[in-house]
Amino acid sequence: MTRLIRVELLKLATVRASYLLLAAATALTALFASLEASRAGTKNLAPLSTSAGFTAVITGGAWELLLATVLGVLISSGEFRHATASLTYLAQPRRGRVLTAKLAAGACAGAVFGLAGYLVTGAAALGFLAARGGQLPVGAGTLARYGIGYLVATALLAAAGVAVGALIRAQVAAVVVVLAWMMVAESVLGGLYPDVRPYLPYSAAATLTGTPLGGAAFGPAHGVTGGSPLPFAAAAALVAAVAVAFAAVAARTTVRRDIT
Repeated sequence: MTRLIRVELLKLATVRASYLLLAAATALTALFASLEASRAGTKNLAPLSTSAGFTAVITGGAWELLLATVLGVLISSGEFRHATASLTYLAQPRRGRVLTAKLAAGACAGAVFGLAGYLVTGAAALGFLAARGGQLPVGAGTLARYGIGYLVATALLAAAGVAVGALIRAQVAAVVVVLAWMMVAESVLGGLYPDVRPYLPYSAAATLTGTPLGGAAFGPAHGVTGGSPLPFAAAAALVAAVAVAFAAVAARTTVRRDIT
């Protein structure tokens, strides 16, 4: 299994899409974090010198979460899009092991997105705070908690993306489904049914980074906060369960089908 995971990681390291997605996620995160930091303290927004204002900037890694999931989709569905699945399954006929290796590789790659997001948002928050002569309003323990949350959230979402990509072989369709769910469906459901919002996978993953419920939503639902997020362990378990469930269904259905 270790060799299979190394092979999947090597594939990721030699594919341009991995770097393009990481660059896009990091650039978008840097842009929005800088805008959020520059606006802190204006128009009823909390100043950076307060815990609320600083947290709003350092937890603004929604694009890392989103594009880490897309990368996970590409990891599994790409085998069918580029017709390399035949060679992969000839080298390892036990397809379940291949899927498991892809899940592990996706989680590792997702964690890289999380690290990048944490470093970029942290740099923006600390940079603007230092420029304004403010004192750090949160402790080292809180900063570590946010960093761990980024790593766990992006790793789990990327693994969930791998599972979705294995279930829906058509790459474009799988990406559209993921984006529609994360950017539209969860925003609508969370807005209509606030009590359900903590249990939606993307929203739960976002709370792992310290983002309040609704803080990572897209569209009109963005910023509509309120409600109590799940505890860290429960939120992580929820997202992991979603990934495992999709992977289990894929292993028993699409993964077993003929490739051609």
